Amino acid sequence: MANKATRDAYGEALKELGKKNKDIVVLDADLSKSTRTAKFKEDYPNRFLNVGIAEQNLIGTSAGLAAAGKIPFASTFAVFATGRAYEIIRNSVAYPKLNVKVAATHAGLTVGEDGASHQALEDLSLMRSLPNMVVINPADAVEAKEAVLKAAEYVGPVYIRLGRSKVPVIYDENNYEFEIGKGILVEDGTDATIIATGIMVSIALQARDELLKDGINVRVIDIHTLKPIDKDIIVKAAKETGAIVTAEEHNIIGGLGSAVSEVLVENYPVPMERIGVKDTFGESGKSDELLEKYGLTSSDLVEAVKRVVKRK
Repeated sequence: MANKATRDAYGEALKELGKKNKDIVVLDADLSKSTRTAKFKEDYPNRFLNVGIAEQNLIGTSAGLAAAGKIPFASTFAVFATGRAYEIIRNSVAYPKLNVKVAATHAGLTVGEDGASHQALEDLSLMRSLPNMVVINPADAVEAKEAVLKAAEYVGPVYIRLGRSKVPVIYDENNYEFEIGKGILVEDGTDATIIATGIMVSIALQARDELLKDGINVRVIDIHTLKPIDKDIIVKAAKETGAIVTAEEHNIIGGLGSAVSEVLVENYPVPMERIGVKDTFGESGKSDELLEKYGLTSSDLVEAVKRVVKRK
């Protein structure tokens, strides 16, 4: 299984979009090499703008370009895009429902050695709480590229969460369709369901293989769009498997676990556990070590599934 960073797929998608649509413009806050927007700049320098280390200006300028009919993709690290620029996103993008795409890289614990100050663990929660905002968290590079292409077609604000590290490619680029708001049944199962987002989808698949050895057949669902969330696929899984575990590289407060639990409590409550960062900040370290320390490994998912199965 090949490995590729979702930020790399983002850079490739931008180059493709630039060729297709002259209204696509790209803005960055002095991090274009890291966010991979430099790929777009190489081919379309007149449609690229580096606003410098000024994230509020990044979003405000993007809002102005959207109001003028352009389709801006605004990029920086997730902690700055959603944190430092939150009020501008709220009042200048989400409130007027402008056609701005905030594509933020370096999200989650897998930023690694950059440490807690750069590990956005609350970005999905912040963006999910904004009216009019679509929130997308791709599982791999194939999904990331398709998400970017579909976001460009969608008219309205979109937040796309992207990572720094290379992650397993789980989808076939020749046989994959992305639809905003529609979850994907990756593997079927009858005993429980792991509902995952982002890099945790590949880890959920590892956990599924381990559980099969113990005679537990687990369904794996990829929720790439946290908002609007696919209620139907979640309720169906609850009814058919009777137990749910969510998995996210994000604080368990306000992210996927919260979103899924909201759907279940209003429609079909079943035993559930949330795997994610337990309401704490991260720290500096290698990605794999951090995922292990904060309980985001396949082994953690295996144990969580076994617990919810016992509660059925």
